[in-house]
Amino acid sequence: MRWLTGWCTGGPRAGTPAHGTPGTVAPIAARPLWTGPDPLWAVGDWRPEEIRLVTLRPGAPAAVSTGPTAPDPVEDTPATTRLAVLGHCGATDAELAAGLAGARGGAVRHLTAWPGSYTVVLRAGTRSTLLLTDLAGAQPVFHTPWAGGTAYATAALPLADLVGAALDTGHLAARLACPESPEALGTGTPYLGVQQVPPGHVLGIRGGRPYLSGYDDPVSAEQPRDEAPAVRELTRALLESVRSRVRTTAPVLDPAGRARLGVDLSYGTASATVALLAAAVPLPPVPAATVPAPRAPGAAGAAGLPGVAPGVRNGAVKGSWARAAAPEPAAPEQLAAVTLGETEPPATLALAPDTPRLRHTVLDPGPDTLPYAGLRTDPQAGRLTDEPGPELVAAARAEARFDAGGTDHLTGYGARQVLDGHPARLADLIRAGRPRELLPPVAALAGADRAVAGVLTGALRTPLTVVRAAHRLSRVGYAEALDEAAAKLTARHVPDGGGTAGSRSAVDLAWCVPGPAARWLSDEALSSVALRLRLAARKPAPDERPGAHRARHALYRQARSFRTLVHAAEQPGQRLHAPFLDNQVVRAARLLPDDVRLQPGARHALLHAVLTGAGRTDLPPDWGRGPRPDRTAPARAGLRLAADGLAELFDAPLLAEAGLIDLPAVRAGLADSADPASPISPGALAGLAELVSAELWLRRVRARRHGACWTGLPHPQPPALTP
Repeated sequence: MRWLTGWCTGGPRAGTPAHGTPGTVAPIAARPLWTGPDPLWAVGDWRPEEIRLVTLRPGAPAAVSTGPTAPDPVEDTPATTRLAVLGHCGATDAELAAGLAGARGGAVRHLTAWPGSYTVVLRAGTRSTLLLTDLAGAQPVFHTPWAGGTAYATAALPLADLVGAALDTGHLAARLACPESPEALGTGTPYLGVQQVPPGHVLGIRGGRPYLSGYDDPVSAEQPRDEAPAVRELTRALLESVRSRVRTTAPVLDPAGRARLGVDLSYGTASATVALLAAAVPLPPVPAATVPAPRAPGAAGAAGLPGVAPGVRNGAVKGSWARAAAPEPAAPEQLAAVTLGETEPPATLALAPDTPRLRHTVLDPGPDTLPYAGLRTDPQAGRLTDEPGPELVAAARAEARFDAGGTDHLTGYGARQVLDGHPARLADLIRAGRPRELLPPVAALAGADRAVAGVLTGALRTPLTVVRAAHRLSRVGYAEALDEAAAKLTARHVPDGGGTAGSRSAVDLAWCVPGPAARWLSDEALSSVALRLRLAARKPAPDERPGAHRARHALYRQARSFRTLVHAAEQPGQRLHAPFLDNQVVRAARLLPDDVRLQPGARHALLHAVLTGAGRTDLPPDWGRGPRPDRTAPARAGLRLAADGLAELFDAPLLAEAGLIDLPAVRAGLADSADPASPISPGALAGLAELVSAELWLRRVRARRHGACWTGLPHPQPPALTP
């Protein structure tokens, strides 16, 4: 895990304990980027090109450096400005210097407009520090009071380790009950006292005190354009995101023989689009120093010169002069395209036809790649992630896929949340006075339900239910909706995740929707989450429309899941990339009109248009509309094989000790999921994955030694897991 951390000191605050002396505390195995009373460190396996520093002093040009360097011996003055960009950033040195000069006047939004996914730290003078999060939440920032000031980091676990924070069981209950509801989650984390900066916000620390402000308000952002210019902007943004990663791929060959660049070629159009765009960009050449010489050890040339083949005339002897033959041009380096075989290979090859630069690898989905595979050995042997997430139960499956990929591996994560139309956007169309545009998406839902549940459901029940729910969401007030959601949680009226596509879309047409694990929580946990919703109902309502609000927080949840996946499955020295979560791609997707998003097959059509605009004109009109593999079958097979491990895991679970779950109901749900004859919905499987991953995470946190991230800390008593 890679993270950066630092703090800003200030005067002592009333009621804030001093956890340590800043001068004696430092992260273990850290690289200092700034020194002094307000330092900054980079911790973990950062690549040199991922650390870029800019310093601007009065009367001197901006100094730009790449990679960890020795701390600047010149002491900062109130007029000194520093900029640190950590992560993958496609800006040039000149753009970084110009960005720092522009930030001196107070503007910071332009620092988030470069291609890539990165964290920005800006220090003005000696007492003011600004940290910028990204728009999706894949690069978060956390902060907590410490030693009379504020400590910050890009990971919550090190800050909890720094201040000795206990686990916040109320926040864990909110994550399980309403994972997409900001009213329930707030800005908290699973650790008491550690707060998260919302995406699209700036954490400003002045005199040791934190302040939050938004730099990119989605309500006041640029209004959606027509379809054609919006698609052109999306094409440009996605092309820049992919090209900036391909052109800056690690120039050193991997010692393990892994390809320099890999791509996911799953069964979706998002990963196929990224693969096709990456295959059209040439990789940077490998330096000659990293390529071994093709000769036997100790071989000598005609004149006794090392490295010269015998018998070759080289001019060292009179009459032996010869013109060297021109080297043949090397073939383009191939990209490792990885597919976890769930259907026949042609199902994925049809998404990327006639692409010789893709070296396709189909992995055999054996028992070791099924979800819950780690429970058959030691549940605590896996990696400890920053936060819990269902990716923990599928870590072995993801590790097998990424291990066969490249040193830099491109994925399509986040495309569905960035491009698709959330069902709640139907209410936005009604609010905008465009009810006729509901006809295509409602007709598509009716057709899908008619094929599954019969003519009566598809032709009558589904259209009435969806349209009625959309009209209700467009009229209901924010406070009333939250009070109603709290009452349903208290009465345990939570959806089971079953039903048809139309019924699930009707459930999504609400300001706050319970998550798939809510049905297995205890009464006390649901009551505590309901109290959070009632308190949030007394606050001012958000300015944005309900559909845009729900879609934005669904994107935040997906970015949080991708971050957990990186912590759980990224291989040593590897980098996982999600171009769809970049700031410029998110901004470009905001320009898409709602009626375009809500069209049946909108994501496939948009990505097809992106590839056409990028020069890939040979794709068939029905590209990406093929059948998808059954996603529930691997989960059920993994649950059956891990039945004994799950029974042992929930024999005395920490979730029940904290009062978060209804243990008999959870055991019954696990037994039903392991029975092949028992029907179970995809929502129920997702809820069980949430519960199992939360239990695994709690056990790994408890088994962890306090102070493993820091040196110079005192040794406090280990915190209890009680609320």
